[in-house]
Amino acid sequence: MALALLCLAGCAGYDGRSLVPGQSSGAEVEKLMGPVADKRTAASGETVLWFPRLPYGRVSYAARIGKDDKLIAVEQRLTRENLDQLKPGVSRESDVRDLLGPPQRVDPFPRMERDAWTYQAQGIEPQLMVVQFSKDGVLREAYMFNDPAFAVQQSSE
Repeated sequence: MALALLCLAGCAGYDGRSLVPGQSSGAEVEKLMGPVADKRTAASGETVLWFPRLPYGRVSYAARIGKDDKLIAVEQRLTRENLDQLKPGVSRESDVRDLLGPPQRVDPFPRMERDAWTYQAQGIEPQLMVVQFSKDGVLREAYMFNDPAFAVQQSSE
């Protein structure tokens, strides 16, 4: 019973569910959710603290902190809706970083003169999000597909 309660207490901080918008401070967010993977300041002056729960969680939480150091919201950002907001030829690396957070992996493709950022995401099945940038930092492609590694695991069971 005690072990189950400990596990539940550990999970409470995983997604920030117990934090209260308008009341919880930035320090309380970090204390509950753990080390920050990235910290970005938005044009509005709010600070976004990133808590990726990869590779196994397939989520990345953005805790938005206002100028008053109070939590605005905790949002899971690795979604199809957010990926669809990105515009090839228009969006830049900083736009992607602001919306999706730090990538799990960055792969250079020198012959194509591109870099690909990969995020593990969760749809109906585990998925991968890939965004590709030209050397000038402009988004060229953004797509999402079922994770082939998951399909291999399923077929071998």
